[in-house]
Amino acid sequence: MGNPAEIPLYINGQGVAALTEETFENINPATGEVLARVHRGGKQDVDIAVAAAQAAFETWSRMPGIERGRVLLRAADIMRKNRDELAMLEVLDTGKPISETPYADVDSAIDALEYFGGLAADIKGEHLDLGEGAFAYTIREPLGVCAGIGAWNYPLQIATWKSAPALAAGNSMIFKPSELTPTNAMRLAEIYSEAGVPDGVFNVVHGFGKTGHHLACHPGIAKVSFTGSVPTGRKVLEDAAGTVKHVTMELGGKSPLIIFDDAQLYNAVSAAMNANFYSQGEVCSNGTRVFVHEAVYEEFIALLKIRTEAMVIGDPRESSTQVGAMINPDHAAKVMEYIRLGIEEGAYLVTGGEKVTVPGCEEGAFISPAVFSATQDDMRICREEIFGPVMSVLSFRDEDEVIARANETEFGLAAGVFTQNLSLAHRVVRKLKAGSCWINNYNLTPVGVPFGGSKQSGIGRENCAAALDHFTELKSVYVELGDVECDY
Repeated sequence: MGNPAEIPLYINGQGVAALTEETFENINPATGEVLARVHRGGKQDVDIAVAAAQAAFETWSRMPGIERGRVLLRAADIMRKNRDELAMLEVLDTGKPISETPYADVDSAIDALEYFGGLAADIKGEHLDLGEGAFAYTIREPLGVCAGIGAWNYPLQIATWKSAPALAAGNSMIFKPSELTPTNAMRLAEIYSEAGVPDGVFNVVHGFGKTGHHLACHPGIAKVSFTGSVPTGRKVLEDAAGTVKHVTMELGGKSPLIIFDDAQLYNAVSAAMNANFYSQGEVCSNGTRVFVHEAVYEEFIALLKIRTEAMVIGDPRESSTQVGAMINPDHAAKVMEYIRLGIEEGAYLVTGGEKVTVPGCEEGAFISPAVFSATQDDMRICREEIFGPVMSVLSFRDEDEVIARANETEFGLAAGVFTQNLSLAHRVVRKLKAGSCWINNYNLTPVGVPFGGSKQSGIGRENCAAALDHFTELKSVYVELGDVECDY
């Protein structure tokens, strides 16, 4: 095998070497293979990217919305033609199975490009009638240079969910992908350029937390959109506060999935598995606290055990694989420690929670999906975000009790309810303190439906028309039609 490829920065429409002259390794989580050496951007690189984005903003922001929209629609077409390639790049970067990435990653990104491409021509203010002597109107104006800071679990989706509304509104963007998954951000930049996005409108600067710090602190950046953990989100907020930037954040969760005794049990088990084991459980909105009514608790556990043990753990590149590799050995060790803690605290490990060796992927960190029963609300596995394939199943007796327990958390990202009683479903959802809720399903995020959390799970919403509000400034204009009165 030859030397690994290099992934440069992408500034002003082209790949460029980082001025730091430093690189880091991009590693395939499943095999341990070094896929590429990635250029690490420093403060000077961020300064150059900001200057390029500021210059490009002047042209892009003046372009009619319908023209910007056409460019985004062309990008969607290019992405669709390269769907298989992009899906496999996600597999190689994240360790997720190829059975998922064409749909949850690439198709979701295409949807965002098409959705915001269609909305770009319809960004508008409103007229306010002030009587015969005056009127007022509002204008939605782009903010300027926006920074996007992505997470490693859905690299392409996150990059597109942030950049599509930003660009549709007339902003330019500097995107920092996670250092663990840098590849598809570069492909997105190339696709944007091919589609006609002007040089400098979308830039990519790779790096670690320090690079994100330079972006969040930079006085030339008007807004930061961040996806990641709560502790890192707090640091980004502190950095952004120095120049009072606009900020949106999609952070972590410890979300409840409530299954009442009249639920269709097979569907409820399907949702619980999707809510815990999809993408190896590395999903922020996962319903990792599964509350099951005591009348169906044992039946639920029995069916869940059978179906969980039938899941195929294997090489993420194989279409039959349902459970791929954890993002890296360090994260896998953290997940395994939580499994140990669960047992230590008295929870019963129904199945899974073991390291698995996959032929051909011996260097990868694979964990069999774990199900805990006999869990209590105060256990760490029921309170702290694990970000791995670990499900805690809790028993409950009545509606008021389970709502109170579900809300007893610092997080508020998501929640789900399973019942055939729609009055009960809507009543419970109204009382759950979460930004994204599902009834009789879980973790579906169709474009146009707002996604985001409350409490410490985030600020703002993504993947919807309201996202454009987060990438624009509202200007008010008062128009006098008569004489100006003056008392002196």
